[in-house]
Amino acid sequence: AWNPTTPASLPPCHVLYQFYVDDGKLSVQMYQRSADLFLGVPFNIASTALLTHLIAHECDLDVGMMHIVLGDAHVYASHVGAVSEQLGRIPRRLPTLSVVRPKDGLWYVDLEEIVLMNYVSDSAIKAEMVV
Repeated sequence: AWNPTTPASLPPCHVLYQFYVDDGKLSVQMYQRSADLFLGVPFNIASTALLTHLIAHECDLDVGMMHIVLGDAHVYASHVGAVSEQLGRIPRRLPTLSVVRPKDGLWYVDLEEIVLMNYVSDSAIKAEMVV
């Protein structure tokens, strides 16, 4: 997840993925050393789910469970209002994800070949990135 030769403000927060197969299903456990619960964690959940689906598709497996272990989980003081707004919303039904491409290799997937079905979003809640 990190190339130390590339300039970055911080090393990545997601540092370890462990995949395992049970009964034809690919599951993943991801360890995240630092977890910005408002801005970072939702992105990390989505990207870990997508990665798991892509690898499962490549290996001709179904998708199993995703477990995320958080190290330093936190909400920044500047995000408290945004978090309060988020917590006041009614959760929606989760969407489903499908990879609709024949197996040509994980590194050759185009955006159009990933379909997110039944996704309904609320309006965006803005928050400043804290570094």
